Amino acid sequence: MSTSRISSIPAVSVRGLTKRFGRFTAVDNVDFDIDPDRIYGLLGRNGAGKTTVMQMLTGQLRQTSGDISIFGQQPFENPVALARVCFVKESQRYPEDYRVKHVLAAASQLLPNWNNDFAHELIKDFDIPLDRKMKKLSRGTTSAVGVTVGLASRAPLTIFDEPYLGLDAVSRTMFYDRLLADFSENPRTIVLSTHLIDEVSDLIEHVLVIDKGRILLDDNADALRSRAVMVSGPARTVEAFAADHAVLHRESLSSLARATVAVELTDAERNRALAAGLQLEPVSLQQLVVRSTTAAKESA
Repeated sequence: MSTSRISSIPAVSVRGLTKRFGRFTAVDNVDFDIDPDRIYGLLGRNGAGKTTVMQMLTGQLRQTSGDISIFGQQPFENPVALARVCFVKESQRYPEDYRVKHVLAAASQLLPNWNNDFAHELIKDFDIPLDRKMKKLSRGTTSAVGVTVGLASRAPLTIFDEPYLGLDAVSRTMFYDRLLADFSENPRTIVLSTHLIDEVSDLIEHVLVIDKGRILLDDNADALRSRAVMVSGPARTVEAFAADHAVLHRESLSSLARATVAVELTDAERNRALAAGLQLEPVSLQQLVVRSTTAAKESA
């Protein structure tokens, strides 16, 4: 995507970010930047530190040490900075007596960039009953309310912490389509934290993978995909090919083997591998994240 959209001030800048809970270090001396007007994937396995990072970015937790800047301002106890942020999570809680219409009314007051027309388009798309109490909604409809708030907020920094998990496949596809269409018309910074990596891989421009509280991958999504390949064929030939490269994952069956190798092949290297009888397959973003975190665990 064109870099002409990107300003000189990051939407998010984090340096030395650390969060400890007693003796447990949930986030360990993390550095990263998030550029404006791009879609990021914040990925990693359960317990990796993703939610803790998001809670610090949105002022819900104070860091133990390090610096956080949201559009040039620290977010903790800073309503000016937080007015530019919308954080939607799967386990979002609402006051006991709130109906859907009350959630939308509150969002319109709290979020300066709120677009009420867009909100009601989404309410219609997801078939959400405005007068029903939130506590009476199904998990899927509750998720639909969350993504409606996140999209209609048009906040300069919008963070989705898996609120779409409760949606069925059709509704998730609708969410992705509406997100991408509205992002094209109204660019802002969007962070998607999700386990459904394959579903969002076409949306994500930049990948941040966190593992055991540290940043494992921080790169352009397309660049990451080009830096790994799945190699399969006779076991000895696969092992000979993999010997000179970092192996993220390997498996074997009798005389055959398959390995996910971190390498950006030149045309000449690709032709030699094919001539040796090897099969080469691209590695999906989900495979790359899974293999990278598994390799990091095995090397720890």
